[in-house]
Amino acid sequence: MSKMEAKTSLLDNMIGVGDMVLLEPLTEESFINNLKNRFDHSEIYTYIGSVVISLNPYRPLPIYTADKVEEYRNRNFYELSPHIYALADEAYRSLRDQDKDQCILITGESGAGKTEASKLVMSYVAAVCGKGQEVNKVKEQLLQSNPVLEAFGNAKTVRNDNSSRFGKYMDIEFDFKGDPLGGVISNYLLEKSRVVKQPRGERNFHIFYQLLSGASEDTLKKLKLDRDLSKYNYLSLDSAAVNGLDDAANFRTVRNAMQIVGFMEDEVQSVLELVAAILKLGNIEFKPESRVNGFDESRVKDKNDLKEMCELLGIEQSALERAFSFRTVEARLDKVSTTLNVAQAYYARDALAKNLYSRLFSWLVTRINESIKAQTKVRKKVMGVLDIYGFEIFEDNSFEQFIINYCNEKLQQIFIELTLREEQEEYVREGIEWTNIEYFNNAIICDLIENNQNGILAMLDEECLRPGTVTDETFLDKLNTICADHQHFESRLSKNSKFLTDHTLPHNCFRIQHYAGKVLYRVEGFVDKNNDLLYRDLSQVMFKANHSLMKLLFPEGNPNKVNLKRPPTAGFQFRASVGTLMKNLLTKNPNYIRCIKPNDKKAAHIFTESLVCHQVRYLGLMENVRVRRAGYAFRQAYEPCLERYKMLCKQTWPHWKGPAREGVEVLLTDLQIPNEEFSYGRSKIFIRNPRTLFTLENKRAQCLEDLATLIQKIYRGWKRRTEFLLMKRSQVVVAAWYRRYAVRCSLILFLLMSLEDTGFLCARKILRELKYQKRCQEAVTTIAAYWHGTQARMELRRLKTEARNRHAVSVIWASWLGMKARRELRRLKEEARRRHAVAVIWAYWLGLKVRREYRKFFRANAGKKIYEFTIQRIMQKYFLELKKTLPSMSPIDKSWPARPYLFLEGAHTELRRIFHLWRCKKYREQFTEQKKAIFEEKLEASEIFKDKKTLYPSSVGQPFKGDYLEMKTNPRYQKLNNLVEEKVILADIVNKINRANGKGAPRVFLLTKINLVLADHKTGQMKASVPLSDLTGVSVSSQSDGFFALRLKEGSASAAKGDFLLSSERLIEIITKLHRIKTSSGEQINIDISDEFLVQFKQDKVCVKFLQGGPKNGNSATCKRKNNRLLEVSVPSP
Repeated sequence: MSKMEAKTSLLDNMIGVGDMVLLEPLTEESFINNLKNRFDHSEIYTYIGSVVISLNPYRPLPIYTADKVEEYRNRNFYELSPHIYALADEAYRSLRDQDKDQCILITGESGAGKTEASKLVMSYVAAVCGKGQEVNKVKEQLLQSNPVLEAFGNAKTVRNDNSSRFGKYMDIEFDFKGDPLGGVISNYLLEKSRVVKQPRGERNFHIFYQLLSGASEDTLKKLKLDRDLSKYNYLSLDSAAVNGLDDAANFRTVRNAMQIVGFMEDEVQSVLELVAAILKLGNIEFKPESRVNGFDESRVKDKNDLKEMCELLGIEQSALERAFSFRTVEARLDKVSTTLNVAQAYYARDALAKNLYSRLFSWLVTRINESIKAQTKVRKKVMGVLDIYGFEIFEDNSFEQFIINYCNEKLQQIFIELTLREEQEEYVREGIEWTNIEYFNNAIICDLIENNQNGILAMLDEECLRPGTVTDETFLDKLNTICADHQHFESRLSKNSKFLTDHTLPHNCFRIQHYAGKVLYRVEGFVDKNNDLLYRDLSQVMFKANHSLMKLLFPEGNPNKVNLKRPPTAGFQFRASVGTLMKNLLTKNPNYIRCIKPNDKKAAHIFTESLVCHQVRYLGLMENVRVRRAGYAFRQAYEPCLERYKMLCKQTWPHWKGPAREGVEVLLTDLQIPNEEFSYGRSKIFIRNPRTLFTLENKRAQCLEDLATLIQKIYRGWKRRTEFLLMKRSQVVVAAWYRRYAVRCSLILFLLMSLEDTGFLCARKILRELKYQKRCQEAVTTIAAYWHGTQARMELRRLKTEARNRHAVSVIWASWLGMKARRELRRLKEEARRRHAVAVIWAYWLGLKVRREYRKFFRANAGKKIYEFTIQRIMQKYFLELKKTLPSMSPIDKSWPARPYLFLEGAHTELRRIFHLWRCKKYREQFTEQKKAIFEEKLEASEIFKDKKTLYPSSVGQPFKGDYLEMKTNPRYQKLNNLVEEKVILADIVNKINRANGKGAPRVFLLTKINLVLADHKTGQMKASVPLSDLTGVSVSSQSDGFFALRLKEGSASAAKGDFLLSSERLIEIITKLHRIKTSSGEQINIDISDEFLVQFKQDKVCVKFLQGGPKNGNSATCKRKNNRLLEVSVPSP
């Protein structure tokens, strides 16, 4: 058993059951108890197969650190305890290594932790993917998009202090290495009704409070706002302050995030102006005013807030005030204006506020997408993250809950379908027989809602569009008529008699039996919320606003593009969005996170079983477990299975040397597990019943205890033996030292006794003997040292002699080999000379024989034959020399080799012509279509200006780029680019000459196939738009200046203010493109090149005269007004 297996298996040290598929027995009570047991031990994640159940702990846990990220990185899904990082890692590795697009579906009710779960997934992916400056920038932009969307799309509710009030789906795009390239965000059903009204105990969207709390005094002054929240009708006051939320700090975070994502400063200011305008709009109040015809007309009470709002958005105050009092209804040929009473005015005000905010939010999402989208066009891998509302069952359920629950029905349908498909694919892949699984198919509920003919949404749209009186009651009557017999539809007024006495079902309600349970819907407000109408008068007023965003947010208000067709309903739009989302999800490999809220108090350590049970039911988790367990409850690859349980069989313990599958077969046979309890796949063992797995686990735990006891026994025996041997060696050493000490003491005692007996002479004799023995020992040592030295020197001399002998042998052998090689070389050279001599002699002999044989033939035609042979040799030599000296492949290379012979003059000239044509053909073949078009423009410029204008030669080497302002990517000109419908052929900054003083003002010059546009270069505001059909000619000088006059057709609308006198460094390119466009449309444009020409300014004609001379302000041409009829242009001398 490996160390890693012992430490990290999902089944080790498990609190409760980590995977609900293994829960035994499987009941709703045991399911809830298992969740509670794990929650009480801070285990907030539990698996159902590959699905992650997440309980909101309402407190920080130390399980999201960098060490945890590394722990789960590149690990098997079931290798560690359940965690959201395991699912994120599995999805990322499948995308990176197997090239499978992924989607992560996060569902749950408000306050269950969906938004935090999506943040954890994105932060994990950002941590484990590649590094680098560009990659880090993309990751930072993707992560910083969250604070922006949370500020504008989240709000405090009674269930959650940071509740997402919109659905979000983000596609994160990766390259082949797994590094992020960008992303695309889709938003669904923003709860815009919250802008104008919030339930008790809840707040409006965060951005309103953040702006008032965190903006500087200067910013608030510019936005005409006050910090006092009580001054704004759209802001609820009973829960304005939220514990744990610092609105001022969050506002700074949002501003910083918008900067990182790529918002320009003027865009941020425009967004804040719209937010301030919505607050001002909520303060506008109305009063009735009687008219002559007896009807009441609404009037604005206090116009101060109206005035400030109009100033913020650049709206004409009287136009907006009229739109709150009158409504214009347009038919095909008629317009009818009706007055609005006070109730209708308030409805119009709130509808405008809701539309302003929802369209602003959609624009924010679009703008973020522009910044975070992938810049490269290579094939991308995609990981989608879906954070959307869970199933909602409130005391009062309306249109919002109806379409939210419809979305969850679709998600449940795709969840069951993909889960079954995944199970079936694995069974087929492993060669296991697939058996059909019985489950509840909620397609019948989806059809009840979305059927195009008899579906509830279709009937709601039909009711909204039909003429006559339309109310919520008429809609309910239609439902009662058509859906009465449907088994999942219930209504008190339907034809079905069994509900006539059901007092739990009010008369103005209907009930749908969803997969998660029955939900009662109140029809009040269904029609209005589905219509989601904004009066056309208000749209037109908003479109006319002098604000950078208004024309983008209200395109239907353009009077030139009036569309009498009714806009699509909210239900239709949502159904289409859900359909697109489902198609997108079906193309990806799904991963599920089911979020559960443990209590309603938003408090830690509290687990309310009834609340959790309610969520388990409507999330369909029990159904999910049953689908997973319908076949085989547990499966595992053969290698880890054998590694985990090999100690249960003597044949597989401690090491199995054969294939892993055979080892598992031997193991299960030895354990006598019934054959019907398992099946062998191609790479995995499938176990049918959880009890079988837990039996294996119990046996393994018992075996581990036995092994631990055995290891302890062996260790203790080894330890005692080691201690005994150490004591034994110590005793031997101590005994030896003691005997030595005893002998020494005996010797000393003997010597003392001898000295006493023999006296002093004996002692001196003994001393002399000892000294003699010492000298003998020293002498022996010295002699031995000398002898060893002599032996070493003799051995050294022998080795040196052997080395010299070996070297001498090597030298002699090398000399012998060299001499042998030289002899062989001389022999080969001699043979080669002989063979050459034989060949030469044989050739001469053959030549002699041929000449003798054919001499008679050569005598008759000798001169002709020799001439032809000579000419042939000369031509052959000529062509070979020409091949070596050919010039380069450049068409402008005019060099050519000299003619060697006079008679080759014609051929030499023709070959030069043919080579040049072939070289030009090869050069043309290298051209792309784009390069070809550039050269055609250059050729046309040459035909127009060559030898006619001094400026032309300097433009030859400059490529014609066209779009010098990068209109599509430059955010500064995005608004202008959107106003120009045709493709921009040329975009540049030119100077428009003022006839009053001759000075130039910078203008943006845009040229399309239809129009010529001049706009302010700072604001992008369009100044003039001239159809090219009104352009008759262009006048330029013959000198090196950039001045040109555009002459317009007399009497045309464009010529009201006269011709245009402009100046540009790219004059050659501008006039060439003008000429090409006019020529391609079959029209002609007159290009007048003269140093003196007339320009029409309104009713007067002014002469423009060009003089050569040194201007005072440098090397550029200058224009001065001499009198009312003359402008002089000073051009520097060449």
